[in-house]
Amino acid sequence: MPDFKDREKGFENKFAHDQEMQFRITARRNRLLGEWAAGLMGLTPEETDAYAKAVVQADFEEVGDEDVIRKVLGDLSSADVDVDDDKIRAMLDEKTIEARRQLIESK
Repeated sequence: MPDFKDREKGFENKFAHDQEMQFRITARRNRLLGEWAAGLMGLTPEETDAYAKAVVQADFEEVGDEDVIRKVLGDLSSADVDVDDDKIRAMLDEKTIEARRQLIESK
């Protein structure tokens, strides 16, 4: 029976690791998206840092990406930046790839 318990523990550890990595990728992706949006709005480096953190925080409002998309789209619209929902979704996909690459390279 020890083999079964060891396998079970191994699966639990892998699941926990995978969940942590997904969280880190999503948080980094949101930060990168925030930095991209801040660049479009012409924010200063200090404002960019604060805005990127606010985008990361926005992701904790609800499950999924809609809260982040809504925040970024609203902020860009308020700043008179011509961007639509589809462009933000495309950037989310692009920033996900970039975030994953950065995390892999940092190991």
